[in-house]
Amino acid sequence: MDRRKLLLYLLLNVFVSACVTGAILFWYDRNYRSTALPAIQSAPLTNNQPAAQPLTLDPQVDIPVEIVSVVGAGTLNAELVVVNYKGDDQINLANWQLQDEDRNVFIFPQLVLHKDGAVQVHTSTGTNTVIDLYWNESDPVWESGEEAQLFDPSGNVRAVYKVP
Repeated sequence: MDRRKLLLYLLLNVFVSACVTGAILFWYDRNYRSTALPAIQSAPLTNNQPAAQPLTLDPQVDIPVEIVSVVGAGTLNAELVVVNYKGDDQINLANWQLQDEDRNVFIFPQLVLHKDGAVQVHTSTGTNTVIDLYWNESDPVWESGEEAQLFDPSGNVRAVYKVP
């Protein structure tokens, strides 16, 4: 075999190998990496952060807070709930509750969400940060078809989301 053909086959082999490796890494990243790696740590919540003034919440007034999604239902290390605030100012989520139909309850710690702010509530164990909160459960909480409900400190339902 002459050198020119050998070089062509080697280059083709390198190209195919790079494409296959890239495809596998892309698939792995989309399917497993987000649940296998620990969350990026940011500044932990501390008591010396300025607290927002507690609100007296009127059940008749709409608060623009919503459950955006429930991800990874049934898989402990993948389960998380995204809560978003669309108001113009800020809201203190201290003592708000996230609840499923089986009465599993997560109580929010002192946490202020600003306009367009969001927080992820992970079912698994971990260290709370300003963007990630951890329920510290040993079993999955969410099931497909059930409703996730968000209650204010007065017990009023403020958001409902059906788990896909």
